[in-house]
Amino acid sequence: MSSPTPQHPHKSPATQAAGRPELSGRPLLGVLLAVILAWLLMALFQAYKPMPKGLSASMPMRAAENVQLLDDRTYVTDGGERVSNQSIFVEIGRLIGQARKLIVVDMFLYNEFAGKDSYRPLTDDLTNALLAARERHADMSIVLITDPFNTLYGGLQAPHLEQLRSAGIHVVISDLNELPASNPFWSGLWHLCCRHAGNNADGGWLPNPVGDGKVTLRSYLALINFRANHRKTLIVDEGDTWAGLVTSANPHDASSRHSNNALVFRGAAALDLLATEISVLDFSGALYTVDWPQPPLTIQDLEGTQLQVLTEGRIRDAVLELVDSSVAGDQLDMEMFYLAHRPTIEALARASARGVAIRALLDPNRDAFGREKNGIPNRQAAWDLRDAGIAVRWCATSGEQCHRKWIRLERANGSAEFVLGSANFTRRNLDNLNLETSVRLVSQGTAPVMRQARALFERNWSNPGGNLYSQPYEDFADHSRWRYGIYRFMEFSGLSTF
Repeated sequence: MSSPTPQHPHKSPATQAAGRPELSGRPLLGVLLAVILAWLLMALFQAYKPMPKGLSASMPMRAAENVQLLDDRTYVTDGGERVSNQSIFVEIGRLIGQARKLIVVDMFLYNEFAGKDSYRPLTDDLTNALLAARERHADMSIVLITDPFNTLYGGLQAPHLEQLRSAGIHVVISDLNELPASNPFWSGLWHLCCRHAGNNADGGWLPNPVGDGKVTLRSYLALINFRANHRKTLIVDEGDTWAGLVTSANPHDASSRHSNNALVFRGAAALDLLATEISVLDFSGALYTVDWPQPPLTIQDLEGTQLQVLTEGRIRDAVLELVDSSVAGDQLDMEMFYLAHRPTIEALARASARGVAIRALLDPNRDAFGREKNGIPNRQAAWDLRDAGIAVRWCATSGEQCHRKWIRLERANGSAEFVLGSANFTRRNLDNLNLETSVRLVSQGTAPVMRQARALFERNWSNPGGNLYSQPYEDFADHSRWRYGIYRFMEFSGLSTF
């Protein structure tokens, strides 16, 4: 005989749902966990993906031919007058003006943003020089490579770039999505949610962070990836030879009073520089059919002054090798817009402990195109240097920036070298994140270019003739542990603009 079927009281759907609360939340929780996992995996991929082919280059040491060290400097005279002596873009204009075969320019900031009442219209100057070159030589290959910041990542019209395009000049916007992430926390999400949304240059609803008008939310979302093509280079022909220029200066109106430096050089090293720019064109999808000259495979006699083109992480390697090779009795000097890179700071501290005499001249990180900054990261890095027994002074700025990025070593044995170019000493600039170009110059300390470099640094350090180039450490010293902690977090995480 079968058992009677148990009788259950009738339950309404609501009562049944209340009896199984775990079922209602599971789908939503699963979706949330899937999104977080995808975000994490994309962040890791963006942080650790390899750089495109041809980047992080250490080109051969070459015999340095006809080297020139250029100097831009703003200072205050003993009579209180503000003076700007500028030569870099004068020489850039001259080099472009005499070219007949090829001009390749790679510049980070190429715009008039925040440029009202600027000292010089550098953006116009460079644009006009390139347009004039096109008029003189209709068949010459002219290429401008630049950063998408100049259009706010597609959110603004860029009149200068459009002028160049209309004249038949090849304008290439660097494809920063190919680079590893400087700010992986954000970039992981951005590549999932927003990268393919495009942008609109006809206006938005948010205030323009660099000028008048409105921009889209998409411009802001792209901006906080903090990726950049930060290079500042020029390659031109000079008849039967080639000239290269590497600098810390931008053709940016609001930067026209900044203190900067540059190195001009000729010969095989200029073709090495060209090869590093062809790599950027390749991964940015640029179409060019020109059979450009290639650097020679054979190395010339390396007696005398030698020069090496470096990009991205190879700049870091050269800087650390320079610092770590210094010994007691050597003199090491540096002038830097941003100093935050922990391995470099630690290497400087070790060198000081070995008895190397070190002087660091830093921008106080106070002025940013009409806005006042809080001194991060330089004032915090300077505290570390002072604790290590390193002499520190601040560039004397009055609205402009001390924008140089160079380090110079004079050895007790009479040899000397320096590294100069676009790269600040920060994680973004040295650790294979930004696009960067610097050069390494090695020679005897008696070589004219080395004597000039020494004289320029001594002038900036010592304030000769009563002119004000630099100020003592105490003027901007900041020993706040809170701001020091912020600096360390920003440098480590990538949640920073330096």
